[in-house]
Amino acid sequence: MDSNGPDSWLTEAEFDQPRQVDLRTDRAHSARVYDYLLGGKTNFPADREVADRLLADLPGARDGAAAARAVMHRMVRRLAGKYGVRQFLDVGTGIPTTPNLHEIVQSVDPSCRVVYVDNDPIVLAHSRALLTSTPEGRTAYVEGDLREPEKFLADPAVAATLDLTEPVALTLINIVHFLSDEAAHPPVRRLLDALPSGSFLALSAGTADNAPDQVAVGSRRYAEAGIEVHVRSRAAVERFFTGLELDDPGVVLINRWHPELGEPSTVADSEVSVYGGLARKP
Repeated sequence: MDSNGPDSWLTEAEFDQPRQVDLRTDRAHSARVYDYLLGGKTNFPADREVADRLLADLPGARDGAAAARAVMHRMVRRLAGKYGVRQFLDVGTGIPTTPNLHEIVQSVDPSCRVVYVDNDPIVLAHSRALLTSTPEGRTAYVEGDLREPEKFLADPAVAATLDLTEPVALTLINIVHFLSDEAAHPPVRRLLDALPSGSFLALSAGTADNAPDQVAVGSRRYAEAGIEVHVRSRAAVERFFTGLELDDPGVVLINRWHPELGEPSTVADSEVSVYGGLARKP
């Protein structure tokens, strides 16, 4: 794919400048643990130690991570294909893993535009992989935190990439379970309030409903590494969609969310422990 070119908010010359980024590799980070479970290479000993402990207790953790990635692919493909969405705001982007969100939606329509948002310094270090686009479309990367949506919405890159008077798909994949209800619900609501009618919310969140013992073990392993995890019941996940029109089949385990849109999956419910849903803002 071609780069965005000289009118992109971050230029090639700026990319080539050495960056002083503290990746904090001495402690585990949820995004890098996830990367390791997906078979990626952007992880460090502290991350692999946590992931290996998870795998020792929960051998299906790799399948669960793959299912979490795959549901994002299916959701954005449905948004671009069935609903004609051409603008995407992806908050909590995580480490780039091919195919990235823009590659999925631009395969449906090359004119799709995507803004990626994350506050993890390692995502910044790899953000060049997120700043590729078809000539017809556009992508941007913005440093930002879900808990402070007004800050990243005010970034010039957002206005240069998205038209917030037209529908936008807000994607919150595997992020809200690292925040309490008090920390997650208000900013999600403020983000939705900032988007026009016809916009969508695509969200996935961890649960203990289907495998409480396994999830308790996994949560403990994360807690031992200083990573806060908040799993939710189905009803609690549905709260994020209050006031929105839920798409079929509602909030369900992610392996059961439109599996026909992706590769056939044999992942068991007990290995997933994540709910997902897609909804439209009236």
